[in-house]
Amino acid sequence: MLTIPGICWLCRMPLARSGWGVCSRCARSLKLPPHCPQCGLPAAHGRLPCGRCLQKPPPWQRLVYISDYAAPLSSLVHKLKFQRQTTLAAALARLLLLNVLQERRTAGLPPADRIISVPLHRRRAWRRGYNQSDLLARCLARWLGCQYEARAVSRVRATAIQHHLSARLRRRNLKNAFRLELPVKGLHIVIVDDVVTTGSTVAQIARLLLQHGAATVQVWCLCRTL
Repeated sequence: MLTIPGICWLCRMPLARSGWGVCSRCARSLKLPPHCPQCGLPAAHGRLPCGRCLQKPPPWQRLVYISDYAAPLSSLVHKLKFQRQTTLAAALARLLLLNVLQERRTAGLPPADRIISVPLHRRRAWRRGYNQSDLLARCLARWLGCQYEARAVSRVRATAIQHHLSARLRRRNLKNAFRLELPVKGLHIVIVDDVVTTGSTVAQIARLLLQHGAATVQVWCLCRTL
């Protein structure tokens, strides 16, 4: 029987086995250096909070991601976000799922009660036609059997695009930009985003969740800018 080879979802090269997968070259490129389990930045120890988090921890408890925002993953994230290639969402979410499951096995990552996504303002969502973080979160929630709330947090104020803003301007840009729409008291929440750069966006949402009684907050994203 002829076996049809699979295709690497990152570089599109054929695989020896059929079905979904990542080639060995791309797998090596996604291998993370030791990083802080809380902020996700490089650290001497991969299981303990770094000195930055000991002095000034972020408002979330754990951050899980696939790799730095670099090739080959960055090009696929860009296509998903800006070129309407929404079919990439499931493949990218599956790569993230593998890291989440690995963290559960090796580092005791706690399960979540509810998954939410970083929202877009309604005008930006209308222009783009979709929210890439929503697409990722829906896949993850379905595979993990976790409740997903698409409207748990809304973006009530249109903000400037964050790409070229400094960390200080990002924080100012996002002030009072989000509103909580559903009760979260006592729940363990996961925030799903595509890319975390300075962390300003997820930090604002995490603070909002904790202010309303969330027990813990995790952040899951495709890329963390290192």
